[in-house]
Amino acid sequence: MKRSPTLPSVAAPSGGRQWLRTAGRHDMSTEPTLHLRGGRLVDPARGTEVVADLFIADGRIVASGAAPAGFVADRVIDAAGLVVCPGLVDLAVRLREPGFEFRGTLESELAAAVAGGITRVVCPPDTEPPLDEPGLVEMLTRRAESLKLAWVHPLGALTLGLAGERLTEMAELSESGCVGFSQAEAPLADHLVLMRAMAYAATFDLPVWLRPEDPGLARGGVAHDGEIATRLGLPGIPSVAETVALAAILQIARATGARVHICRLSTADGVEMVRRARAEGMAVTCDVSALHVHLSEMDIGYFDANCRLSPPLRSARDRDALARGVADGTIDAICSDHSPVDEDGKQVPFAEAEPGATGLETLLPLALKAGESLSLARALAPVTTGPARALGLPVPSLEPGAAADLCLFDPDAWWTVEPAALLSQGKNTPFTGYEVRGRVRHTIVRGRVVHDAGPDA
Repeated sequence: MKRSPTLPSVAAPSGGRQWLRTAGRHDMSTEPTLHLRGGRLVDPARGTEVVADLFIADGRIVASGAAPAGFVADRVIDAAGLVVCPGLVDLAVRLREPGFEFRGTLESELAAAVAGGITRVVCPPDTEPPLDEPGLVEMLTRRAESLKLAWVHPLGALTLGLAGERLTEMAELSESGCVGFSQAEAPLADHLVLMRAMAYAATFDLPVWLRPEDPGLARGGVAHDGEIATRLGLPGIPSVAETVALAAILQIARATGARVHICRLSTADGVEMVRRARAEGMAVTCDVSALHVHLSEMDIGYFDANCRLSPPLRSARDRDALARGVADGTIDAICSDHSPVDEDGKQVPFAEAEPGATGLETLLPLALKAGESLSLARALAPVTTGPARALGLPVPSLEPGAAADLCLFDPDAWWTVEPAALLSQGKNTPFTGYEVRGRVRHTIVRGRVVHDAGPDA
């Protein structure tokens, strides 16, 4: 891609603080100042791409092009040849804490997140115990904050214990830090409970996050109900398990006026249903797993348990429809659907394997691959601006004043996915041995370098 000329100086609005150094100390703050030199600044929010320096202080971008008057950097990072973009936002990350620390911990999974250039993660409520009480949510967010790695946004349980019967106190959970409410993978077959939940959520303008799957139609299934499952003798999950549930969700959302986020679409018909709902003006957003954009039922091969996923890998037609949905904006976000599973959960027959795959450190290269026919700004939108909008967060950008949550990566660096080299405690990936392109060199959160895989200037 042809590079644009150097960006002219853009500084913070006049009247702001100065970054003068006196006797080795800043005049107003002990926060580090950073100078990112010569990076390729790609801003999906504005659709721009320029080569320029970027200057950071007090956790925010303060200028691009030329430094503000009196600015002295604590650290200079040579970003020549690197893309500098807003940090990735991942809408589905199982941190496995509390309750499943043998599969992952906050330390291991958030370290993996920032190694993948991810600065914000959304975690589902299917912990043990589930996130159905404010105290549990506050404990999780305090632990995550103490690590000073990626930002963590928990989803609260929609029903107590994820049992699908009694509603949680969503308003109280929202005050404790929940960004939405979900059943995660737990089925909610009772449409009356779902309608009451959406009506309650709509009263407080709280989003409901739902993965559409009819539990009756999906019961006992482990793979897409198609030719591959039939040949391998695996019980199937038909596509209508998704579309029947999705139809009910959309109808109830229309009736209650609730804001709905559809998690992990997997079928071509599901994408078309969301496309029509959005054309009608419904307040609906959606995401897709990076695995489902690239893989299909064919990748199960000879019972590869790393391809045992929920929802299952669908047909090539479905995979291609998902990719088109991302490209045309029907699908707001590509997520990792990160689900670390211990070795015992995968070293069993396919039908008995625990569903899920690790995905934090491969999200960026998979997103780049999905958008290789697009501009880099558009390719990065489904992992930056799209998920931020779905969360209701300020759209991340590289403008002065924006939060300094950034990813610096080498777009031309090829690397081989080796489970042993992944920082995640989960090593279960379908991409073992694959060569992918796009390597994160630095991740910055709150204006601080939290992952560093390359030399400074």
